[in-house]
Amino acid sequence: MGFILPSPESPMEQARALIAQKDGIESQIETHLSILKANNVTMNTPLVDPEGFPRADIDIYAVRNARVRIIELRNDLDAVMKAISKALEGIFDPALVVTQSTTEAAPIQDVAPLPFARVDGVAPGSPAAEAGLQRGDLIVKFGQLSKQSFPSSSMQPLADLVVASENRHIAIRALRGEQTKLLTLTPRNGWGGRGMLGCFIVPYSPP
Repeated sequence: MGFILPSPESPMEQARALIAQKDGIESQIETHLSILKANNVTMNTPLVDPEGFPRADIDIYAVRNARVRIIELRNDLDAVMKAISKALEGIFDPALVVTQSTTEAAPIQDVAPLPFARVDGVAPGSPAAEAGLQRGDLIVKFGQLSKQSFPSSSMQPLADLVVASENRHIAIRALRGEQTKLLTLTPRNGWGGRGMLGCFIVPYSPP
């Protein structure tokens, strides 16, 4: 009997590398957004005056370049997020868990995890919204937390994990209808609303 250590090509290592890449892209986006902010413009602010002449109060060249890079980086970020979701799918796939050598392989029972919480509301522009959570999603995995982590109806273990994970990624597995969603949530303060998630999570018990 033996165990296979994670390799550089394992889903876990891929997810870590992709998350690091995601952080780098987000940092670049913030840098270019700061250029827009310094010029007091947004992605949609006109760069010409009412007469159609280039505005003299902003650095048009810098703003145009920043806008182009933001669009490109956001496309890159979308691709990386999809790749992260795929890597996380591999991490959560019970078929990838190897507990015995191939010569002594035993069948692995695939026990469907049970949901323990329901998303009862998501604020626009919140970390929860950015992660892709939607009202009605049933949470079966929140970081290392599962149904067994909640012996009572209290959501305190989840709240404690959120507080301890500010600006850090939390892998979430949720059920949406018959689909399983693998999401990455990053709790943070100062996003513009209440709490660190911007969503309301309540205990869930199967009907």
